[in-house]
Amino acid sequence: MAQPDCRLYLVTPPALDPAGFADMLARALDAGDVACVQLRLKDVSDDAIRRAADRLRPVAQARDVAFLLNDRADLAIATGCDGAHLGQEDGDHAAARALLGERILGITCHDSRHLAMEAGELGADYVAFGAFFPTDTKQVVHHAEPELLRWWSEVMEVPSVAIGGITAANCAPLVQAGADFLAVVGAVWNHPDGPAAGVRAMNAAIAAAAEG
Repeated sequence: MAQPDCRLYLVTPPALDPAGFADMLARALDAGDVACVQLRLKDVSDDAIRRAADRLRPVAQARDVAFLLNDRADLAIATGCDGAHLGQEDGDHAAARALLGERILGITCHDSRHLAMEAGELGADYVAFGAFFPTDTKQVVHHAEPELLRWWSEVMEVPSVAIGGITAANCAPLVQAGADFLAVVGAVWNHPDGPAAGVRAMNAAIAAAAEG
């Protein structure tokens, strides 16, 4: 079956217990199409990141879902991840590109066309734009508009990821503007009927938006 043009990109909660979360992740990934999982842990030790990656990475990779590590290209390699996602303050992006080799490199570009062009030129595998909507996951400094996704899809072949407060109820304009991936946290992990229902709801909303 052909993959949809826009796919789901799951970001983990900023704090989690790897043992318990592994089962939750498995149920979410078994519920529908997910392109990748980003392990995003804040204010924890390298050892804690390693333990989480070692527990969660096989869950994703066994299902042919890419497993990415936030912030750290070096730890991504050390823990066998499929790549890394780096913010603008996360070190030297060109060095990370060289270090990761064939692995995936994604770069946060906020609401900036300039930063996105720079990321594309140095070989990023995708650029992330946002936040598009209010979110409780992190403090929102940059606000992006769907037009940015439309412009990017028209001028560049590098895929785009939309992030920031995205839900099944508000994602349609982003899908229709050309986002290749929708990155979500709360829409899945905080879904009232559980993460599997969250994945199903997001996939249904993406499909409906694509047809609309």
